[in-house]
Amino acid sequence: MEENSANRHYPWQNFHGPNLGYVMELYEQYLQDPNSVDDDIRNMFAAWGAPETVEQVEVNGSSKTTQALQMSVSISKLQKVAKAVKFAEDIRTYGHLNASIYPMGIKHGDTNVLDPSRYGLTVEDLKEIPASILCKDAPSNVQNGVDAINYLKDIYTKSIAFEFQHVHNLEEKQWLNEMVESGKIFRDLSIEKRIAILKRLSEVEGFENFLHRTFVGQKRFSIEGLDMLVPMLDELISEAVQNGTTNINIGMAHRGRLSVLAHVLGKPYELIFSEFQHAPNKELVPSEGSIGINYGWSGDVKYHLGADKQIKDDNIVRARLTLANNPSHLEFIDPIVEGYTRAAQDDRTKGGYPEQDVQKSMAVLIHGDAAFPGEGVVAETLNLSQLTGYKTGGTIHIIANNMIGFTTESRDSRSTKYASDLAKGFEIPIVHVNADDPEACLAAIYIAHLYRQRFNKDFLIDLIGYRRYGHNEMDEPVATNPLLYEKIQNHDTIRALYAERLVREGIVSNDEVEKFQQDVADKLQEAFKKVPERKDEVGDIQVPEKVICGLPKVDTSVPIEVLNTINQELIAWPEGFNPFKKLQRILERRAKVFSDEGKVDWSLAEAFAFASILKDGTPIRITGQDSERGTFAHRHLVLHDVKTGETYSPLHRMSNVKASFAIHNSPLSEVSVLGFEYGYNVYAPETLVLWEAQFGDFANVAQVMFDQFISAGRAKWGQKSGLVMLLPHGFEGQGPEHSSGRLERYLQLAAENNWTVANVTTAAQYFHILRRQAAVLMREEVRPLIIMTPKSLLRNPHTVSDVHELVSGEFKPIIEQEGLGSNPDAVKRILLCTGKVAIDLADRVAKQKSLDWLHIVRIEEIYPFPKKHLEQLFQRFQNLEEIVWVQEEPMNMGSWTFMDPQLRSIAPEGVDVKYIGRLRRSSPAEGDPNVHKKEQNRIVTEALTRK
Repeated sequence: MEENSANRHYPWQNFHGPNLGYVMELYEQYLQDPNSVDDDIRNMFAAWGAPETVEQVEVNGSSKTTQALQMSVSISKLQKVAKAVKFAEDIRTYGHLNASIYPMGIKHGDTNVLDPSRYGLTVEDLKEIPASILCKDAPSNVQNGVDAINYLKDIYTKSIAFEFQHVHNLEEKQWLNEMVESGKIFRDLSIEKRIAILKRLSEVEGFENFLHRTFVGQKRFSIEGLDMLVPMLDELISEAVQNGTTNINIGMAHRGRLSVLAHVLGKPYELIFSEFQHAPNKELVPSEGSIGINYGWSGDVKYHLGADKQIKDDNIVRARLTLANNPSHLEFIDPIVEGYTRAAQDDRTKGGYPEQDVQKSMAVLIHGDAAFPGEGVVAETLNLSQLTGYKTGGTIHIIANNMIGFTTESRDSRSTKYASDLAKGFEIPIVHVNADDPEACLAAIYIAHLYRQRFNKDFLIDLIGYRRYGHNEMDEPVATNPLLYEKIQNHDTIRALYAERLVREGIVSNDEVEKFQQDVADKLQEAFKKVPERKDEVGDIQVPEKVICGLPKVDTSVPIEVLNTINQELIAWPEGFNPFKKLQRILERRAKVFSDEGKVDWSLAEAFAFASILKDGTPIRITGQDSERGTFAHRHLVLHDVKTGETYSPLHRMSNVKASFAIHNSPLSEVSVLGFEYGYNVYAPETLVLWEAQFGDFANVAQVMFDQFISAGRAKWGQKSGLVMLLPHGFEGQGPEHSSGRLERYLQLAAENNWTVANVTTAAQYFHILRRQAAVLMREEVRPLIIMTPKSLLRNPHTVSDVHELVSGEFKPIIEQEGLGSNPDAVKRILLCTGKVAIDLADRVAKQKSLDWLHIVRIEEIYPFPKKHLEQLFQRFQNLEEIVWVQEEPMNMGSWTFMDPQLRSIAPEGVDVKYIGRLRRSSPAEGDPNVHKKEQNRIVTEALTRK
C-alpha cells in the first residue's frame, strides 16, 4: 500500500460488513497496479474512479477532517458488490442446507439463503458484477455475477454438499474451495468404470438378498441402503495403493460388515455361508489364500470377525489390507485402528524415537450416525489426530448414515443438525453425500484422499442413506418408525436406480443389467454348494496347549558390566545441557549404586530394564498421563534444559542399541490412549508397549478395552497381545479415588491364562518381570501383563534391591519374608498378602520380637495362581493351623474373592483359611486420612497378633 493511503477516503469506510475486506483488498490492489487484477474487475473499478483525498484543517485549535461533497465512487455500487460477495459466501456456507443429500427426500434447509432479494440484490445488479469477484475458480462460460451465483448454487446444492467454513487454515480452505468450484472434484468416469460400479452394486445387493432368503431370521446387519460403501472403499484402497500406501487399516461396527468382508477383504462367500450354517467353517479356509480369517478358541459371531488381505499386482504384494476385529461396542475400535496405523508407519529399527512415514499406512474408520456423536471415544480419538505421539497422517472417516439408531431417530439421538458436527471442533473438512448417487460418492472419496495426501489430516464423509430392514433383520421397523419405513418400502435400491440411469444414457441394456444380476446369483449358488452340511454335534472348546502351559522359563539376568555401562550412560547428558539442579543431584546419586551400597530403587530398576531390553534389540513404547516424568516424580526419562526448554532422553543415546524408544505424555484420556497402545502392540508384536494410568482407578474409564479386547481378544479372534499396563495401586489415605487400581476386576476376568496380573514389591521383581515380558513377546505363549505399581513405595527402603539380584536373579511368583519361618515346626499361622500391605507388615515385623509362630509370604504373581509354589510351601509347615489372607482393600474388592476358593482347594487338611482386612464396602477407601491410618493399623496389628 502507498505511503499516503492513510490520507484517502474509501467508500467502505461509511458502512460495515463481513465481506468488505475482500473488496477492499482487490480495490487497493487495482490502485497500485491496474494490470494486477482480471480484466472484468479492472473495468468495473475504472468506472468507479479514484478515492477522494481527505484534507486536515484547524478548527478552534484542533485538527478536523473535511470531506468533499462529491465522491467519484458510487457507494451504492460498492455496497452491492459487498452484498454479492456475502451472498456467494453464504451459498458456500449454507448451501448444504438445500442440497439433495437425502435419499428419502428429507429437507432441513432454509431456501431463503439462496434468494438474492434477501440481500437487497436484483438480477440486474448481479449482471454488473464480474464473475471472478464471486467465484474465481469458475469455468470460462461463467461471465457475470448472475452466472457465478447460479454456478455456485448448482455446485453447493447437488447430491454432494460441503462444510469447510470451520477449517481455519487458509491454505487448506482455499484448496478445498478450488477443488469444488473448479469442478476438479468431479472426474469424468469412463464407460468401463461406470459399468464396473453397476456390477459391484449388483454383487452387494445380490449377496444381501441371498442371505435374506437363505438364512431367514438370522442376524446379518445388512448394508442395504448404504450399498455404495463397498465401491467407495474399493476406490479409496485403489487410490491409496497407487500412491504408495502399503498398509490400510479399516475399523467399523457390524452394520454392513459381512458385505465389506466379502467384497473388499475377499472373504469367500462359502466361508460366510458356513458361519450361518454353523458348519465347521475353519476347514474351508484356503491353505494358500490371500486372506487370513481371525479365529480364537471360543470364537465370535460372524459380524464381529476381522480379516487380513494381501493386495497384489503382477503377483507382487503391494499392500496389506486389514479389517480389525470389533465387538458390538461400535466405536471402541477407532483408537485401536489408529494404533495399528501408527505401528505400521514407525521405523523402530534404530535408536531414538521411531522415524514415522505417514504415507506408508492409512486408517479408515466407518462410523454409525448414532454412534459418532453419541460415544465419547470418538471425540477422544479425534483429539489424538494431531498429537505427536499419536498422529497418523490423517484418517478417512465415513459415517455410514442410515438416519436411525436401532429404533431411535436422529432427533432423539443428538443435539446437532448433522451426525458429523462433532468433527467441526477438530477442523475436519466434511462432505455430505447422497448414497443413491454413486458418482457423487466417488467424488467424495477422491477429494478426501487428495486432502489426506496433501495435508496429512483427517477428512470426513457423511454417507447419507437409509436402512432397508430393521436393526438386525429380525426386527419389524414399521412398529416404531412407520413414516420412515413407508418411504423406504417404496424406494428403489441404488442398484436399480443406477441401472436405470445407465440404460437411459445408453451405456448398458436391460438384458445386460439382468445378466449382471444372474451372474451374481449363479456365483452365490455355487459357493453355497461348497458349504458342509450343518453339524449339530458341537465339540468342547480346546485352548491351545502352549497357552495352557503358561510362560516359559527365560533368563532375565543382566551381566554386571552391562548394568555398569548403562548406569554411567544414564547421566551422560550432552555437553551444554542444563538439567534442573535438584534433579541432577538425584540422578547423579543413582550413578554411585555400584561404588556405594549397591542398592537399586524402583525407578533405577525400571531404567535398567528398559535400557537392557533396548540393547537386546526390542523396541519400547511407553505412554500415559505424565509418563515422561512419572506421576510421582520418580521416572525422569525425559529431561528438560532449564535454560532452553529443550528435552533429552538418556535412553536415546545409549550405546549398542538397535531399537527405538518412544515415550510420550498422553492427553487426559484413558480409553482412546489404551486402545491406541493395544492396537500398536497387536500390529507391532515385537515391541514392548506399556500404558501407564496416572492412578490405577483411572483405568475404569477404559474398562471396555479390558473387557472386550485385552482380556478376551485372543480367545475370540486369536489376536495375541503382550501389552503391559501399569496401574498405580495402594491404600495410603488419599481417599477413594486414589487408592484402588480395582485389582478385583482384572482377577474376575482372569481365565485360560489370558493375562498375567502381578503386584510386585521389590525393584528386582519389577526389573525381572519387565524383562520376562520382553523376552516372550514373539513367542506363542505371550499374553498381556497387568502390574499394580506402587506410589509411596517407589521410595520405600523395603522395596530397594541389591544390584546382584538383577545380575543373577529371576522373577519369583512368591517371596517369603526374611527373618521368619526359620523354625517350621513352630509356625502356626501363615500370612499371605500382596502389594503395599506386605511392606506395612514387613515394617512392623522389623520392630517386633517373638514371631516364631508366624510366617509371611507375598504373592507377587496373583494370576496365574502360583499353586505349585504354595503347595510346596505349605508342606514345610507340619504344625500349621491357619492360612490368613491379609489385604488393605475391602473384603468385596482386592484379591480375596479370587484367592478364597483357590486357597481352600490347596490348604492342608485341618488348616483354616481366614481373612483379615477391611469389611465389605461400597467405596474403595476412607476419605479421612486419620480414619485410614486407624483402619490400616488395625489390619496390621490383627495380622501379627496371636490369639
